[in-house]
Amino acid sequence: MRKLGKIEEIFSSTKENNSKIRPIVKKLIMIKNHGIKNDKFAQKNTNKEVMLISKEAYSIAKKHSIILKMGSLGENILLDFNPQELKVGSILIIDEVQLLLTQACTICKHLSVYNENLPKLLAYNRGIYCKILNNGFIEKNANVFIKDES
Repeated sequence: MRKLGKIEEIFSSTKENNSKIRPIVKKLIMIKNHGIKNDKFAQKNTNKEVMLISKEAYSIAKKHSIILKMGSLGENILLDFNPQELKVGSILIIDEVQLLLTQACTICKHLSVYNENLPKLLAYNRGIYCKILNNGFIEKNANVFIKDES
């Protein structure tokens, strides 16, 4: 097991939240084959239960004069490293939770509400989707490890 970095912030959006920006939460309750408890995207697609994004994505936007609030990119977990540099199929360990990296996030046209160039600017830094492998919870500042491949 090797440490990759840590969680900068965590977000979840309930069905009642109509904002495009996901609100910050104190903890994420992860439920295998369900998603994040009370999240509006729970039970939609088990391969896209959790979205990880690097704070680098916000830096790229800022370099192009696009100022975004954290949570604007649809992430559940904001990291201090780029998860897209990892291989699909890798397993991350955050506290007691294991997450399987399933696919890189696609270019999302809804990001153009912030700036028409944003989807293309973030095409390779948007983030990665994960499947929850076991129940548990995740909090801000938790260390993120990658499981050794064998």
